[in-house]
Amino acid sequence: MSDGVLVGPTLTPPAAAPTRAVPRRGRVLRRLLRQPVATGALVFLLLVVLVAVLAPWIAPYDPDQQDLIGRLAPPSGAHWLGQDDFGRDELSRLMFGARISLLASLQAVGIGVLVGVTGGLLAGFVGGRLDGLLGRLVDILMAVPGLLFAITVVAVLGPGLTTAMLAVGLLLAPPLFRVSRATTRAVREETYIEASRALGYSTRRTVFHHVLPNMVAPVLVQITILLGLAITIEASLSFLGLGVQPPTATWGSMLSDANAYMAQAPHLIYVPGAMIAATVLAFSLLGDGLARALGTSRFAVTEKS
Repeated sequence: MSDGVLVGPTLTPPAAAPTRAVPRRGRVLRRLLRQPVATGALVFLLLVVLVAVLAPWIAPYDPDQQDLIGRLAPPSGAHWLGQDDFGRDELSRLMFGARISLLASLQAVGIGVLVGVTGGLLAGFVGGRLDGLLGRLVDILMAVPGLLFAITVVAVLGPGLTTAMLAVGLLLAPPLFRVSRATTRAVREETYIEASRALGYSTRRTVFHHVLPNMVAPVLVQITILLGLAITIEASLSFLGLGVQPPTATWGSMLSDANAYMAQAPHLIYVPGAMIAATVLAFSLLGDGLARALGTSRFAVTEKS
């Protein structure tokens, strides 16, 4: 035939259509920076990260240095945010607490991505019984109250940052699983996936060249939102004494310590509480802005169980 589809006795399969790849990084950044709210959130988060990284050099005091004479002292020229119940400098502990809170959220989301995205990719691409089995496991995990599940895991394995973040990571896996599975299911039905199979491409090449590029945008937006959620859960566990153990400073443990002295020193609870709220809000606003910059939506990916 003259159209080039049928040549002699052999059939020439159509060329694979290009994937709907994520926009170039420069274009995404320009779109993001055009949004004042998202830009403000990004600047705030960058400042928090910078302070966390430079805390050993810019903190005015050792975060664990005690001064019992100055315990519960209000803000002053020597201690801008006051001193806690052991006389430790609140500003220094806030800076070092940012390191632990950010590290904990990265660990938790990393575990969630490893478990959730991998499971969603397998379930969506392979389908069948594997899809049903993994889907039911995720439904069971989502049916368990999140904080109760985390407390149970920490109680069994022992308190500590690694244990707490393992529990939080498992809690964050289901939404990533659902997003990944829904995206993979949608991409699996596209013409270029059939063309790739007809051309004899391996499953690995098809997944890495066609499926994963389409998952980047929704998964990246979901990760941004979950980073803020991980900070909240870590602060809750530390507040209950199940996260990082004393005397290590975290925002949650600072809230827990200040809770007993709200009447004598209410200033101790304001700053760590405000930092948790502002950081979580910044991650949420950045996720909204990133969704618009990538041309997707936080709530665009849905699926039927």
